[in-house]
Amino acid sequence: MSKKIDVRADRIMKALLRAGDISVQELVDQVGTSAPSIRRDLARLEKRGLVLRTHGGATLVEPLLYEPFRHDTSFQARELRSNDEKRRIGLAAAELIAERETIGLTAGTTTTQIGRSLRHRRGITVITNAMNIGMELCNQPAIKTMLTGGTVAWAWAFALAGQSTLNFLKDIYLDKAFIGITGMDLERGITTLETEEAAVSLAMIHQAKQVIVVADSTKIGKVSPALICPMSKIHVLVTDTNLPEKTYKALVAQGIEVIRA
Repeated sequence: MSKKIDVRADRIMKALLRAGDISVQELVDQVGTSAPSIRRDLARLEKRGLVLRTHGGATLVEPLLYEPFRHDTSFQARELRSNDEKRRIGLAAAELIAERETIGLTAGTTTTQIGRSLRHRRGITVITNAMNIGMELCNQPAIKTMLTGGTVAWAWAFALAGQSTLNFLKDIYLDKAFIGITGMDLERGITTLETEEAAVSLAMIHQAKQVIVVADSTKIGKVSPALICPMSKIHVLVTDTNLPEKTYKALVAQGIEVIRA
């Protein structure tokens, strides 16, 4: 595939990741090429399992619900909560990842959106303890995906944790670690619900050159039971535009780069 086609495919996928579905004419306007070229690009992306062509356009192939969880209402609720914000956060976070980088993704619905935003990319190595992220990337040969192994930490979750997970991570070095959380407090740091989950996140943080927290604004100012790390360990926060200006300035004053998607 030529570099020119790769660039067009990247622009098409970014448009679909923002919109979910789009018309050929909208893609012509946004990508700046002809309708026949767009249709050929969509056909190639469909063969890769990334899009589904529709009459006059295309829609994103997005496995929002996994079969074993189809009737689990709590899982569905977590997937759908702040879904638009998480989609934007995932896309913005994926833009921080360069080709040939090795990244870590902790388990979570927001980090899952990062994984979905990477499916069309090439030359990236993904380390994750999330079984569902591994499932979503396993049919993309241009991305090297490694699962940590470990024990399923609790029922109705995709997260792997435990000593096997920690042993795996101590031998891996990451360019960037993307950490999902349930709470962030300026004094108490970033937190999550389970101590086993916090231990995995901390292990990724220790092995990473850059630490990026991904969280919608509803989680900022909250404190959950399990401490992951203090705020001083965080380099970047990717959140949504609902973050209050006062909180934004307080985070920046602590030396954290804040991206509002």
